[in-house]
Amino acid sequence: MKHASPSERPVAQATQKSGAPGYLWWLVGAMALIELILSLSETGLFGGPDLRWSAIAIGGFWPPLLNGEVAPLYAGQAAVMFLSYAFLHGGLAHLAMNGVVLLSLGKFVSAHVGAARTLLVLFLSALAGAACFALLSSGDAPMIGASGAAFGLIGLWQAIEARARRRAGLSLRPIFMAMLALIVANIALFVLFAGGLAWQAHLGGWIVGWLMGHGFARR
Repeated sequence: MKHASPSERPVAQATQKSGAPGYLWWLVGAMALIELILSLSETGLFGGPDLRWSAIAIGGFWPPLLNGEVAPLYAGQAAVMFLSYAFLHGGLAHLAMNGVVLLSLGKFVSAHVGAARTLLVLFLSALAGAACFALLSSGDAPMIGASGAAFGLIGLWQAIEARARRRAGLSLRPIFMAMLALIVANIALFVLFAGGLAWQAHLGGWIVGWLMGHGFARR
């Protein structure tokens, strides 16, 4: 059994014993509140069934807004949507998948790089996810969901693990296999959802997380 050094123990203890940091709960809580309101509106309790579509029209990421094919609904929408789309989801299951990743991996990476850097990765991954979607997507349909930010945490986590394995002289094969598994899972889900998976956002978010993970380590 390998024992952690004194410098490693605080991080290990924080990762093992504590839950996700409060700021991550607030972030996921805001997404959950929005989704709860939209889900309840679809039951007819208030707002009407069109409230979700109105929210997507206002906050979703719309590629046609960038080339002028569609007029914005409000000033600055073409810029705001690079972040607002991450707070909208297509249902409770969609939110749950992203929320679990944000809380579980967010807890791990926050213990290693701190709250400020974790939030920075989430912010930049969301932006990169939208930018990558705009560059690689050929459709005009809107994109929603925090999966770009979630994949940013995955990339950051894998970068942390890769550097730790290199320092310990261990094989990087598990990291490469995990990357391959992500690719296969995205292909499978893309086929399952008949093209309704924003893999471009996943790619953009992951790249940012991976690069920033190595950048943090160099500092």
